Amino acid sequence: MEEKMAVIKTVGSSGQISLGKKYAGHHVLVDEIESGVWIVKIGRFVPQNEMWLHSDSVKADLDEAIMWSEKNGPGPSDLDEMEARIKG
Repeated sequence: MEEKMAVIKTVGSSGQISLGKKYAGHHVLVDEIESGVWIVKIGRFVPQNEMWLHSDSVKADLDEAIMWSEKNGPGPSDLDEMEARIKG
């Protein structure tokens, strides 16, 4: 693993610092753990309209479905029977 060194940055008059061009366009989480101490993490974040997918009840349903699918692999499909059901 590459060794990292601390870097001193100056906060500009607008209150901003630069993390460098390699992070341009990335989302970061800035966590102020105490006054004047921040942890900055690069990451992907869940859009507000997808937060429901991360609720405990949905997670439990998804875990159950995944367990079922692992125990019950795919079976043969009868395409003619499917077509008949669709056409009804």
